Amino acid sequence: MCRTHTSFHDDVISKAFQGRHGRAYLFNDVALPNVVLGEKEDRLLMSGLHTVRDLRCVKCQTTLGWKYEIAWERSQKYKEGKFILEKALVVCEW
Repeated sequence: MCRTHTSFHDDVISKAFQGRHGRAYLFNDVALPNVVLGEKEDRLLMSGLHTVRDLRCVKCQTTLGWKYEIAWERSQKYKEGKFILEKALVVCEW
């Protein structure tokens, strides 16, 4: 972990999400100058089919999570435009 700033505590929506590496946080926004978005891809997640874009650190290129572009199930629409950051891959300095 290179400790590049990726987000603000005030943007946390939920700490009760699951990522590829365990617990994850749902964020309203991330520090886009410090993370880059990958290509859109459809991914079957625990909550159903979503179109997502991976988030990578601009400094170390570690994949830190993803952005929800499209939630195909109506009950998951609240995630659209939101970001997942995996707890195991970020340093929390709150």
